[in-house]
Parts: sequence; structure tokens; C-alpha cells
Amino acid sequence: MANAQARKLRSNMTEAEKCLWRKLRELNQQGRHFRRQAPLGEYIVDFCEHAARLVIEVDGGQHNSEEGIANDRERTAALERAGYRVVRFWNNEVLANTDGVMDSILRVLNDPHPNPSPPAKAGL
Repeated sequence: MANAQARKLRSNMTEAEKCLWRKLRELNQQGRHFRRQAPLGEYIVDFCEHAARLVIEVDGGQHNSEEGIANDRERTAALERAGYRVVRFWNNEVLANTDGVMDSILRVLNDPHPNPSPPAKAGL
């Protein structure tokens, strides 16, 4: 079920997600392998680099509501418990400052993971 939903999301990416995806694919030449709209436990994350245990989320205005903020907080906490780092960017930030967003992502990728051997978590 998650794979079918992920496929649907891949075909309906926002402009900001498409823009960032083009840039993230360039990192393949550096040995990175990002997946887009990747199922991760009960969630489908915008982008994930499993080897680096990094999740990148690109958020629109719906994430700025009380409910959106609460959902994002819960989602981030669950992903972090599973050993992933979560980095979030706003749609307009990706579109207006793509190079700056990529610089931020590269800094995170080059920083050692705070918990390189997280305990296995069922479901994620």
C-alpha cells in the first residue's frame, strides 16, 4: 500500500520538490543515493538518503498550521527515534535559494551522524 501511494506522490511532486530532486540527483556522482517519496515505516518522506540516514522534507503552507506543526513534530520525532536526521525546507526557500538549500544539505551530509548505530526499531 505504501509503495502505491509513494508512486502516486512521485508523479505529483510540487515544483519545489522537482527542483530539489534535480539537484539531489547530481549528488549521485559523489556516491550519494537519494530516493524521492520514499516509504519509511508508516511515513512517506519527500527525500531520503538511507546510507547517511538523512530525510529531507519540503514543506508548503499547510505545514504552518497548528495541526501541520503538531503532525510534523510527531513525524520528525518518530523518524529521529529510528535513527534518521530530518531537515526541513519551505517550498519558497527551495525555489528562491536552491544553491543555499543544497549547501545546507551538503553540510549535514558531511557532518558525522550523531548516532551512527541506532537501535533497530520495528516498523521503520
